[in-house]
Parts: sequence; structure tokens; C-alpha cells
Amino acid sequence: MKVGLYFGTFNPVHVGHVILANHMLHYTDMDEIWMVVTPHNPHKKKSTLLENYHRLEMVYKATEDFEHIHPTDIEFKLKQPNYTIDTLVHISEKFPNYDFGIIMGEDNLKSFHKWKNYEVILEHYQVFVYPRIGSSQKENDLVNHPKVKVVEAPIIEISSTFIRNAIKNGKSVKHLLPCKVWEYIDLMNFYK
Repeated sequence: MKVGLYFGTFNPVHVGHVILANHMLHYTDMDEIWMVVTPHNPHKKKSTLLENYHRLEMVYKATEDFEHIHPTDIEFKLKQPNYTIDTLVHISEKFPNYDFGIIMGEDNLKSFHKWKNYEVILEHYQVFVYPRIGSSQKENDLVNHPKVKVVEAPIIEISSTFIRNAIKNGKSVKHLLPCKVWEYIDLMNFYK
């Protein structure tokens, strides 16, 4: 089975994440997408994150209607901060019969050469890249790497930061979130 790993803090998960996960599932050769809820991205401030459990719960709520998209807490028990290579090694050992690839935005591909052991990732795993505004494939040598596959996907400019700030400022973001995620955020009084 071919599994695409879609990493993120998902703080919160929004409709853009769900659209991209579905697009990758239907427009690549992946059989499943696992949304890997990251406890602490080394490039983000930890203080802005909701507790791991709450972000995982929101991803469950966002994906429960999609048979081949699954949240996973596989990084929760790994050493922090989390590095993608460590997670890939762990998950490949745990599921030796699965063929894993990673999903990332074009902006991440631009800085991919700064990731821990990025060469090892490219040697062993396929990287599926979706477009982002402000990123240009022409500027990136890695775009021509045999393990990198650029996927034509809708460009979605919704950010979790925008959503958190909007909620904090009393603005409605209900239309940017899966219904059950919005209900959970509202019930728990998050981001206010």
C-alpha cells in the first residue's frame, strides 16, 4: 500500500488541508493519506500550539467522512522536536510493507535542503509537492529530482494563523473550517 504522509501542526486543521489531502489521494497513485499531527515543528513556536490531543481530535473530526484519509499521532511518542527523517525511519520500521511518501507545499521544497538528512529522505521516499503562491518551481533545483513529483493542485491560501487571529478578533471563520471542527473550537472556546 502506498501512503502519503501529510505532516502539520494542524492548529487548527481547516478546509484547505482537507481539500489538499483529498486532491493528493485522487490525483496521485497514493492509496491512503495519513495526516501526521506534529507535536512540535522545529520551525514554529511551541507556545502557540493547542495541546496535542485537541489538534488530533480536530483532525479526526475533519477526516471522519473520508475513508482513505486518517489522522495519526505517531509523532507524539517520538523525541521532540520532531524531525521528518526520524519519523520516516520509525514509521517505515513499524509498517515495513507500506510504501511511504511525503506531501509538502512548494514553499517547503524551497527550504528542503535545510532539513535534517534531506538527502536520505530523497534517497528512500517520494516527495509530492503542491503549488503555493509566491513559490516558483524554476528557482528550485530539487524540482527536477527523480523522487520529487510536482502535483497540479488547487492553490489554497488559507492559513491556520489567519484563522487563529480572526477568532481572537471576534471574526467569523466558520466557512474556513470543517463543520465539526468549527463546532469543537466553538465549544472549547479555543483561540479567543
